[in-house]
Amino acid sequence: MQTELTYSPFAEIETELLAVLAADSQTAKGAEAKPAPVLLAADEVVKKAAEAVLRSGEYKAAANETLLLHSPAGLKARRLLIVGLGKLAKVKTQGVRNAVGAAVRYAKPRGIRELALILPEIGPATPPREVGRAVAEGAIVGDFDADTYKSDRKDMSVERFRLVAAETADQEPLEAAFGEGVIVGESQNLTRSLVNEPGNKLTPTVLGQRAAEMAQAVGLGWDVYSTEKLHELKMGAFWAVSQGSAEPPALIVLRYEPEGVTDGPVLGLVGKGITFDTGGISIKPSDNMEKMKYDMAGGAAMIGAMRAIALLKPKVRVIAVICAAENMPDGKAYKPGDVQTAMSGKTIEIVNTDAEGRLVLADGISYAKQLGATHLIDAATLTGAIGVALGLVNAGAFSNDDETFSRFEEALKVSGEKFWRMPLGDEYADQIKSDIGDIKNTGGRHGGACTAAEFLHVFAEDTPWIHLDIAGLAWIDETRPYIAKGPSGVAVRSIVEWVRSY
Repeated sequence: MQTELTYSPFAEIETELLAVLAADSQTAKGAEAKPAPVLLAADEVVKKAAEAVLRSGEYKAAANETLLLHSPAGLKARRLLIVGLGKLAKVKTQGVRNAVGAAVRYAKPRGIRELALILPEIGPATPPREVGRAVAEGAIVGDFDADTYKSDRKDMSVERFRLVAAETADQEPLEAAFGEGVIVGESQNLTRSLVNEPGNKLTPTVLGQRAAEMAQAVGLGWDVYSTEKLHELKMGAFWAVSQGSAEPPALIVLRYEPEGVTDGPVLGLVGKGITFDTGGISIKPSDNMEKMKYDMAGGAAMIGAMRAIALLKPKVRVIAVICAAENMPDGKAYKPGDVQTAMSGKTIEIVNTDAEGRLVLADGISYAKQLGATHLIDAATLTGAIGVALGLVNAGAFSNDDETFSRFEEALKVSGEKFWRMPLGDEYADQIKSDIGDIKNTGGRHGGACTAAEFLHVFAEDTPWIHLDIAGLAWIDETRPYIAKGPSGVAVRSIVEWVRSY
């Protein structure tokens, strides 16, 4: 998608489709209250073009509700698309992001290949800079579809997207924000494209190649290691998961070292990269196993985040470690009852080979610390339990340090993503104590997301650390008005903002 920011009288915009956002300004409550939709564009010509339909009551401006007008009076645009944001008093940038995505997804199946959107004016609490970034992200994320391997695939992409602001707009900050949004949106889509790849196409080795190609393109340092390096580092937990597959593992390291920054924190991003998960000897049921290609979504999120970091250039050093492997039930596979020694020296009793993500992350966390990370954040499709606890609304977040987590909470205000802080504690740690080794890799059915987080806490130790369990949100089962069914790219935006806070 070609993206651009232009400045023009809105009536003069020549385009196949001009989109404008609307909201319900009604504040009264009760049975007599009726929606009062208003356009969020301070332009009388545009308002007049939509006046009759807004006054008719047939359009409510509900979130992502669309209404198309052909040959709008007074406008050079061939069509005018109105997209709702819901109640005006509750509008946030995430709503803008979604509404713009909805506009793009409205255009795609109708053969409309270019559209322009009027910069919405929401109010002093939501400055144009924040809105401009959200618009760019929403448009790019909305354009992605997961139908990569269809033999009759037709490219329905929107080829050109313009954000149009008034000529009186404060251009410099708006342009900077729009540019940031393009970078972050494209990086989120990179993550989605990786997660969408089938396990036979995206092996650990290929994931390493894709990460290296990205790193070279944006100027990151990188290394991709395999079996020999795991043995050299004594990564017994990571290797245990890998040993049952004919495909070798990949230990992917990405480094961002901004010029002139030689002290201060070093942020460690650690991602689970299980490119296919059968469950190993503790094999999964066959229903929905095909989705287990997405078990590397945490690692893909770190690759996407590192791309954005390289292009946004924050003044802080960042290291990413992605542990990629297949979890397969071969004759050489690790077994329930085995005891494995992690890189840190901790011994792990294997209770269930389908609890493999925490094993690769254990060694990834230890390695990030060895490479100098002073603060850690990991992301993983770690447990089904997090979806049971939080549904498909919030992802889970855990942390051993309130100050570090407060930065993440502030990042969420920009990213618009939903994470809910979950508890850690000695009671959960007690559930993973082993009779034969130091810890075991599952703590039973109760509190499964919390005991998995406590397992990782053992390896993070006192290093400030955040764990993101994204299992419930990394894959979208149904198409939404603003985003396609399939990989979501969740956590990329939040990780990037957390990094930028330093």
